[in-house]
Amino acid sequence: MKKLSTFIIFLTIVIACGKRGKEVKQVSIIDDVIAVKIEQITNSNSTPVVEASGLLASLSESRLSFKTGGIIEKLYVKEGQNVSKGQLLATLNLTEINANVQQAQESVNKTERDLRRITNLYADSVSTLEQVQNLNTALSVAKQSLRIARYNLQYSKIHAPISGVIVKKIMNEGELCGPGNPVFFINAINQNSWVLKAGITDFDWARLKIGDIAEVKLDAFPKDNFKAKISNLSQSPDPNSGQYQVELFVEPEGKKFATGLFGNGIISPSILENKVSISINALIEGNNKSAFVYTIDQNSMARKIPVVVDYIANGRVYLKEFSDSITHVITDGSAYLVNGSKVKLVK
Repeated sequence: MKKLSTFIIFLTIVIACGKRGKEVKQVSIIDDVIAVKIEQITNSNSTPVVEASGLLASLSESRLSFKTGGIIEKLYVKEGQNVSKGQLLATLNLTEINANVQQAQESVNKTERDLRRITNLYADSVSTLEQVQNLNTALSVAKQSLRIARYNLQYSKIHAPISGVIVKKIMNEGELCGPGNPVFFINAINQNSWVLKAGITDFDWARLKIGDIAEVKLDAFPKDNFKAKISNLSQSPDPNSGQYQVELFVEPEGKKFATGLFGNGIISPSILENKVSISINALIEGNNKSAFVYTIDQNSMARKIPVVVDYIANGRVYLKEFSDSITHVITDGSAYLVNGSKVKLVK
């Protein structure tokens, strides 16, 4: 009967191997005893990496606009054009704005004339001190109105605040532009001012801090991995996506970057946790986060133990829940065990 039993087990293994369609490790089964290998349970400080995807952006990007509203008279640059700091980029039609300046100037001139006349009359005791004081106040207000009008005239033209490249032209000549509406989108010409902006969950956000090391891979450069680190973590979620934004400062390493390049970041959190880890070979019957492992009891029999997986990295399984009384798990041979199988250790 023992020989028959042994043959049936051996046949089952052969059939299983055939179904898998790949080579499996040879397992010795003699007289219903299955030879296995074990691994000691280890504790280590570790944490899963955080993966995030996003778009590349410049730290020196600017959205340029007019302070006042009006009709766009002239655009002097095109998309993709390099510009120098202080260069004139666009102007509004200044008819209305110049009229406001002239109106403010005339108000100043009139108030100055009135003040001179009232001052002379006050010297002759014809006007009162209150009238002189009121005109002094009116002159101060008129001068401030002229200052505002001239300031608005100055910012009815757009000058490049930095040397850079026009990434996008948002409006065209002849369009009515409101105050503060972007007309150009400009990036600084600086090879070391790029960040990957990506969204992460609140769980991942809590495990990260500024300065954590990362690696970025851009679709535009599939063969290159770029060094990066966290330069900024948002303190509130995006109202639309509900995710927190992380910014990864990326070193170009001589490559030509551009705004909007898609990339993936792999971040290594510096906040570590003490976790029980086992070889991935010990895991059986996995279902989402739940799985089982086998251990050996004092009677040299296999015992099936439930575990809860936290994450898997580099061929190791890090467990969230695991019995403290278990000191080892079966690695080789676990696929052929059932609860209560007789086992023996091999090297």
